[in-house]
This record gives sequence, C-alpha cells and structure tokens, in this order.
Amino acid sequence: MKRQWKFMVVLIVGVISLFFEFGIHASTLFTTPLLKLQMNPQAIIIDILGIWISVLLLMEIFEDWKSGRYGVDILAVIAIVSTILINNYWAEWMILVMSTGGETLEDYATGQASKELRSLLNNTPRIANKLVNGQITEVKVNELHIGDIVLIKPGQQVPVDGEIIKGTSSFDQSSLTGESVPVTKKPGDSLMSGSVNGDAAVQMKVTKEAKDSEYQSIVALVKSSQAQPAKFVKMADRYAVPFTIISLIIGGVAWAVSGDATRFAEVMVVASPCPLLIAAPVALVSGMSSMSAHHIIVKSGPTLEKLARAKTFAFDKTGTLTENQLVVDQVVPAEKSVSKDELQGLAASVEQQSSHVIASSLVKATSKDLIKPVTDLKETTAQGVEGNVDGKHVKVGKLKFVAPDHEKIDVNSTAVFVSIDNQFAGYITLMDEMRPETPDTIAKLKRQGAQDIMMLTGDHKAVAEKVGNKAGITDIRADLLPSEKIKAIKEVPKNLRPVVMTGDGVNDAPSLTAADVGIAMGAKGATAASESADAVIMVNDLSKINDAVAISKHTMKVANVDVLTAIGVVIIIELIAFTGVIPAFWGAILQEVVDMITISLGLLAKTTPSKKQFGLEE
Repeated sequence: MKRQWKFMVVLIVGVISLFFEFGIHASTLFTTPLLKLQMNPQAIIIDILGIWISVLLLMEIFEDWKSGRYGVDILAVIAIVSTILINNYWAEWMILVMSTGGETLEDYATGQASKELRSLLNNTPRIANKLVNGQITEVKVNELHIGDIVLIKPGQQVPVDGEIIKGTSSFDQSSLTGESVPVTKKPGDSLMSGSVNGDAAVQMKVTKEAKDSEYQSIVALVKSSQAQPAKFVKMADRYAVPFTIISLIIGGVAWAVSGDATRFAEVMVVASPCPLLIAAPVALVSGMSSMSAHHIIVKSGPTLEKLARAKTFAFDKTGTLTENQLVVDQVVPAEKSVSKDELQGLAASVEQQSSHVIASSLVKATSKDLIKPVTDLKETTAQGVEGNVDGKHVKVGKLKFVAPDHEKIDVNSTAVFVSIDNQFAGYITLMDEMRPETPDTIAKLKRQGAQDIMMLTGDHKAVAEKVGNKAGITDIRADLLPSEKIKAIKEVPKNLRPVVMTGDGVNDAPSLTAADVGIAMGAKGATAASESADAVIMVNDLSKINDAVAISKHTMKVANVDVLTAIGVVIIIELIAFTGVIPAFWGAILQEVVDMITISLGLLAKTTPSKKQFGLEE
C-alpha cells in the first residue's frame, strides 16, 4: 500500500500518547503551569503530527490548484487546525486516523477491486525449457530467440508465441480468447504465449520473442491501465467546491449561533472529505476490473466516464464489422462453354499457392475436388497470377492483366477476372463475410442510447452499403482515406459527443487516437490499433462493445450514487454536530463508519449491470 506508512505513523503516535496519558501523571510531579505544559507530551506529539500531515495536505492542494483542480482536502486541514486551536488533541488524533486511514482503505479497496487485472501480471510466463542438442536447459523467457526449440510439459504455460513441431495436445486459451473449451493443437499449428498445455508434452519452435508475444502484449496493456490512478478523482472534484462551501457555512453558522469556536471544530471534524475522495476511485477501479473479467482492457478511469456518456459510435468495416474473410458471392462465366464450377475450380487452382487474402478466400470457398495441380506458376506483383492447369493456360487477377483488350466491366464488389488460353472466361465476385454478432451488436447499442452509428471505411461505396444495410447502419461513409476518417470524427457536433471509434488495423490507429474513446479489436495481439486505443477487446467478439458500454454505465451510476450518498450522509452528520450533541472525538469515529459505507458501495460496481444497461430490453 503506497500510503500505508502515514497511517502506521499515526497509530504509533497514538499508542505513545496513550502511554503518556495513562502512564505518567504529570500533575503530581510538577506544580508550575509551565512545567505542567511541558509534561503533557501527548498533546505536543499529536499537535506536531497534525501540523506535519496538514503541511503534506497543503502541498497536495497547491499542486492541484496549479493544474486547475479544486479538491476537498482543504476541509481536512481546517478540521485538524480547528482541533489544535481548541486543544482537543484526541479529536485531532482521530481526524488524522480518519484521513490517513481513509487513504489506506482506498488503497486496499482499489487492490481488491483490481485483482483480476493483477492476476495477468502474476501469471506472466517467466521460465522456459529450451532444448539444446536434445538436452533440457531452463532459461528465462526473455532469453528465447526466434527459431529456438522449447519443450512444453503438461500443465505448463506456453512461454512465447510459437509453432508446434512435434506432439499433439489440448491447450487452455480461455484467459486469452475467452474460449471455454480447450483447443487441440498439432504439428504446424500456432501457440499463443500464456495458454496452458493439457495432457501431453509438445515441442515448439519459437516464432516471436517474449516482448512481441501475445501474453506479454496483454500484460503491457494491463500495466498501462494501472498507470493513471490520479485521474480517478476527477468525478469527486466536480462536487468538491459546493461541498466545501456548504460545510464551511454550516460550521460558521454553528460558531456564530453558539458563540463557541468548539462548535465550528466539531462540524469541521465530520466534514472531513475522505468518503468523497474514496467513492469515485473505488467505483472506477471496480469497473475496470469488471471490464478485465469480460476480456476488455481499459487503460484509464476517464475512459469509463466517456463510454458511459457516448452518443456516437463509429466503426471500421473490414475486420471489425466483418470477419476479414471474403466469401464467394457470384461466379459469372463469359460463355456457356465454361461452367461456374469449372471457372471457379480453374481460378482456385492457380491461386492455391498465393498468400493474398483474396486468393486464400477463393481457395477456401472452393471444393477440393475442383482444385487441381498447377505448373509453370508465375505471379505478377499487384496484377495477378498465371499457370497451366490440365493443359490450359489460366490467368487470374485484374482485368487489364487477364484480358487487356476486353471492354471495362463494372462490378460493385471485390472481383477477380479469369482468362483461359488468353480468352476472357468470366469473373468471380467476393464479399466480406459479416460477423454473425454484428447486427445484434448495432441494435443493442441503439437501445443503450447511441444516437448515431457510422461506418467509416476505405472500401467502395456499393460494398460498404451492402454490409451497412445488413448490419442496420444508415450513416455509411465509404472511399475514405485515413485522414478523411479523422475529419469525419472531428466534425461530429458537440451534442453528439463523446465519439467512440472501433477498428482493428494499422490504418485505424489515427482514427482511434482522434476519437474521444478508441477501442481496438486486439484479439490477434498488439498492433498499432491496440497501442493507440483507450480500450482493447482481447477476444474476437464485436458484441464486447455492448459489454463495455453496459459496464461503463453501471460503474458511473454506482459512482454517482456513492458520491451523492457520501455527501448526503456527511451533511446530515454536520447538521447534527451543529446542535453540539456530537463531540469532536465521536464525530471523527462516525467519519470512519461513513468511509466503510462508501467503500462498500463503490465495490458494487463489480456487480453485473442490468439487462437494460446491456441493451437487452428497451
């Protein structure tokens, strides 16, 4: 606990002061007033401690003022000074316990609320079994290099990303992908660091070093999410000024009516702002913890506040609303002598060795019976491929490459053109395969309060409209360069902000930075998108956007209720103290009770949001 030491000092001073209070009777030893004052060390020790704590608080207040923030720590200082002036040192000590104890309780509650985040750090792979000439050598994970061979025993974590070269086993990837069932992996399959081996040993070739591997990228995001705790009190700061003014007015009127400065001190004791300072941080960190449990890494507390108030949601198309996997839409032969199956089979045969997404999608969508061996394969960069299949020379690619003399063909989707023996044979169109959860995700966002949903894509308008209409999006903006996406985000009017942008690729990184909240689909590891984003969805599931919004709304509802409850309870106690029925000492004890209530309420942010917040009902 970062601030526990101050609390420990206050407790030690309290024990020493009790010893002097009940162990030494100064009045029986000395008769002069001066000596009696000198032999009342408990008051002197507590006053020195109070002045020291007040100075530390004033330094923090000054730093806040320089940054334009006006907190409520000034009330704690006023309460301490008041008890010093009326010589009520035990009430002063209780205020110090309350102030430093509140900080310690906040650290404890924050730690409890963020344990899901910390579990990722605690489980980071550290040791690997490297195979050298058939012998096992234990090495640190960061000493592994690409090409090294690693033995992974049953029950062990995969230390870095790699590829199985020997053995077959099942791997638990739930902490990375959210898959509840272990996945069977065999030679040639890739392994993600952080997944856990099942019941058989396997040998793996390292394909990425530790710093670039899947699990370490998640850990880096988690560390980033824990790096900005000071911003969490911004919500409380909005209430700070009115709360301080009300408390000073109640205390001042109590002093004026009673004519006794003690009454002012009694009100200031119960006006100490610890509950107000604790409420927002505990609730926000609880919300971040809940996000992590849903496989969403949030980098800072303010992201939750913005998400909860978001009115506009913008999406990239390819890889975000769609699967980033093309499917065959139409097969259009140019003449009757070529059937659809033959045209598709010849095209897939020539494309089968290409790694291009269009080629791999075409091959995947074609029956294996139609794909035949190809010879004399040749690829022309950015134009197409050609080769011989069953004695026929087949070209696949752009129209100018396949049939340069053929008239232009307007196709409103991704297409590959085919020629056989230098005669135009037809074309095949492909379309993005929409994520199955996309339409439901968009519908839920609307029920959750989204006022505008945009698609921002660099793809052709016809293709974008086809996907957008199916997804339920009407604000479709196509043929956009990255700079034009940024312009579209910045031009959203104030009454439709905050804006949330979701994307998955390198070209989305600038847009994610320009949005009020950038969310990256980072299931495949750290990319420029995830590094630029405010939040990262660690599983390949777009519906997690709904979860993020629901958890944010729930968190901010809990935080606001917690803050207002804390203020209300404290003001009621202040009004009771106004009458003089609560001595300063007992007022300080009541504040500790309010602290505990505040922490308990803040932790409710970890509970499940309502169905309405999830967009499951109107």
